[in-house]
Amino acid sequence: MKAITISDVAKQANVSKSTVSQYLNKRYDYMSEKTKERIRQAIEELGYQPNIVARSLKQKSTSTIGVIVANILHAFSTQVIRAIEDICNEQGFHIIVCNADDEPEKEKNYIEMLIAKQVDGLIIFPTGGNIDLYKSLMKRKYPLVFFDRVVEEIPASTIMLNNEKAIKMAVDHLVDKGYEQIGIMTTSISRHVTPRIERINGYKKALQENNLDFNEEYISTLDLHHIQQGLKEMLSLECPPQAIIAGNDLTLMEILKFTKENKVSIPEDLAIIGIDDVSFASFFTPQLTTIAQPTFDMGKRAAELLLNKIKDPEYQEKTTVYRFEPELVIRNSC
Repeated sequence: MKAITISDVAKQANVSKSTVSQYLNKRYDYMSEKTKERIRQAIEELGYQPNIVARSLKQKSTSTIGVIVANILHAFSTQVIRAIEDICNEQGFHIIVCNADDEPEKEKNYIEMLIAKQVDGLIIFPTGGNIDLYKSLMKRKYPLVFFDRVVEEIPASTIMLNNEKAIKMAVDHLVDKGYEQIGIMTTSISRHVTPRIERINGYKKALQENNLDFNEEYISTLDLHHIQQGLKEMLSLECPPQAIIAGNDLTLMEILKFTKENKVSIPEDLAIIGIDDVSFASFFTPQLTTIAQPTFDMGKRAAELLLNKIKDPEYQEKTTVYRFEPELVIRNSC
């Protein structure tokens, strides 16, 4: 079957090739409605599909960005991806999403694959394990935005929650409710993942500011499949915590599984507050008090920032790290 070309469309619509090209690139400010309709009908009747590869080579742009998330199972990740996609769609860009599973080697492979596919820029939730590769991207002035994690050696634009404030809000709320023995659980900090480190540090500061004693046994940072066992051990202490802060959504789900299986009543036996306003928080029984991240605003800012860099290689930023403010969502779990 003969491939339909832009020349075939132009002939069918009785216009020039350049007019069809302008239509395809949505540059039809001075094009009459009749002309646009003829071109649209010609494209539909002929079944014409633009050659994206050829157009990309001509324009030196694929109108595509890559998004590499650390763990796509986090509700936070999927909410951010949705916001990025919305902004990119508005500006005529597509996204390719990759899941690194917090593995540096997997992240490296995805970065190299996306660059080979000539994506115009990258938004990365960095593992922190590919410093030389990040440096190479920065040296080439490749459009790059980091998300949710700071890599100290790399001065890349970075979108972050104010993590210490988020934990302070959680601790302050629990103290206001009369709790004094407050624990925190999160996934492993062995790879020095920024939000987890900042939330632990914020927890210690918030206890001090509220004149509460610090108990090392009330802090648990474990691989996800050990969270339930860690909670069991914490609640078996001679003086167990009265309340637990879940450092992220996956930790929260493991805590809730444990409380259900072991008939731990919330908040009578154990008060709970989670970082990340998970979708089920408002209809879980009891409804879960959470600290919400402004995921849409964060994702929107990341996309806008990257697109600015793509469209203007000389784009100048006012800052490197963009911090967003958390919100306390009060319900019934504490």
